[in-house]
Amino acid sequence: MSRARCHLRAALFLAAVSSRGATTGVAARRVLSAWPAPQEPGMEYQDAVRTLNTLQTNANCLEQVKRQRGDPQTQLEAMRLYLARSGLQVEDLDQLNIIHITGTKGKGSTCAFTERILRSYGLKTGFFSSPHLVQVRERIRINGQPISPELFTKHFWRLYHRLEETKDDSSCVSMPGYFRFLTLMAFHVFLQEKVDLAVMEVGIGGAYDCTNIVKKPVVCGVSSLGIDHTGLLGDTMEKIAWQKGGIFKCGVPAFTVLQPDGPLAVLRDRAQQISCPLYLCPPLEALEEGGPLLTLGLEGEHQQANAALALQLARCWLQQKGYRDTGELKASRPSLLGQLPLAPVFQPTSHMQHGLRDTEWPGRTQLLRRGPLTWYLDGAHTTSSMQACVRWFRQALQSRERPGGGSEVRVLLFNSTGDRDSAALLKLLQPCQFDYTVFCPNLTEVSSTDNADQQNFTVTLDQVLLRCLAHQQHWSRLHEDQASPEPGGPAPLLLAPRPAHTHSASSLVFSCISHALQWISQGRDPVFQPPSPPRVLFAHPVAGSGAVVLQEAAAIHVLVTGSLHLVGGVLKLLEPSLSQ
Repeated sequence: MSRARCHLRAALFLAAVSSRGATTGVAARRVLSAWPAPQEPGMEYQDAVRTLNTLQTNANCLEQVKRQRGDPQTQLEAMRLYLARSGLQVEDLDQLNIIHITGTKGKGSTCAFTERILRSYGLKTGFFSSPHLVQVRERIRINGQPISPELFTKHFWRLYHRLEETKDDSSCVSMPGYFRFLTLMAFHVFLQEKVDLAVMEVGIGGAYDCTNIVKKPVVCGVSSLGIDHTGLLGDTMEKIAWQKGGIFKCGVPAFTVLQPDGPLAVLRDRAQQISCPLYLCPPLEALEEGGPLLTLGLEGEHQQANAALALQLARCWLQQKGYRDTGELKASRPSLLGQLPLAPVFQPTSHMQHGLRDTEWPGRTQLLRRGPLTWYLDGAHTTSSMQACVRWFRQALQSRERPGGGSEVRVLLFNSTGDRDSAALLKLLQPCQFDYTVFCPNLTEVSSTDNADQQNFTVTLDQVLLRCLAHQQHWSRLHEDQASPEPGGPAPLLLAPRPAHTHSASSLVFSCISHALQWISQGRDPVFQPPSPPRVLFAHPVAGSGAVVLQEAAAIHVLVTGSLHLVGGVLKLLEPSLSQ
């Protein structure tokens, strides 16, 4: 057995026993430290990712952490200690000229727009985001591209070794968790690569997020807020706004999109307490007055709001760094709206317009046309983002080219994770009138041992399958309620009049994404051509009869939504080039 495999087995053993108790955990760490450190030249990318995965909090331990969560401020202090152990001080991060962006919906898209706009000025950019869709190296980008497997592997082992060498067995936590490790690694990569700026997407939190050890960002942004991650952030919009406003820094300008009154007031108060100048972004149409920006393919109002925020962030960064080509002002004196100053209204430069036009951000309002199949991919996972997703899907269907003859079939592929209200999300999807609804966990294959990028130790297989069955039950109840509406109740919102389908409420649960796609595509996707599907895929009566309908349909429209991880697994199979 190779040294690397021995090291990995020891690491996996450590992860497996970490929830059994402190004594066992210390013993496991001693076993791990007895193995020689792996040598960088002999290690492959997948070996690095598998070792990274051992830093995920396993499902049992995660539940214990939720029950025993202490002072969140200690989480930031722990991150500072990890940074010091890695060889950096917080002050070193000031060299990165960071743009720090938080929010509930659209913060990733805002980051992507901002990064691309500034890259269009010829700047070398770093970009840290989460989650990844196909490969974990997507989370750390240089000039818009994921770092190479070789660069990821080099920096991973360098950081991993440094933290291993400086850990203290008497400490409760000797190694950072998965997201903290990647955050540390991003800092090191960006400094080593000498980027001109780094766009940093906040993780789940804000005030106590591990990215918030940054003391002096150049500018901060807040995208649309909504109810999400209530177990960590609170169960009201105001509590969530308080968390998100925690990234504000004294004297550092910040911008927010228009929020509901309650959260907006919280953000305003947080900014005043911290002495942070906070501005409200004007809508995109105010910047262009009928110009070219709205024709750049920005799908829906939510993406236009993200683009408007990105323009303000990029312009502010450029001005702070002494750039002159930042757009001609249209209103020299900001007005007050809800006691919050309005950000400057300006004419976007050609660099800014090109940046918006050229932004690529897969998995969000993305279409793939493959023969008779059209795949609609959107990682919406909150009620507000799902509403935007439904609007986009319906508009796309209305503008589609209709086949000359034959039937059209609509299929929903859905999953939802964490503490999200899947029943509420599914109810929003009901007006789309799907002929078939398919549920599956965010597992590309039944076994993910050969695909380290897709492994998730924070949940068990039983948990994810039971959750899929719960989704199916919610969907069935929604159709039962729709079949027997209350007298005098409102008429259902329909996309367009359609013939009645006896299979309109048909739903199936598959054990992995690959099996779900095999059933949906029926071998008709010219790119996705897996081996012959197992017979079990057609054992259920609905699967058998539905297969005939899908084989004979002139057009199949498939909406994939509910989870970015689900969208990532689908993209991995439909776009093999993303795995290269």
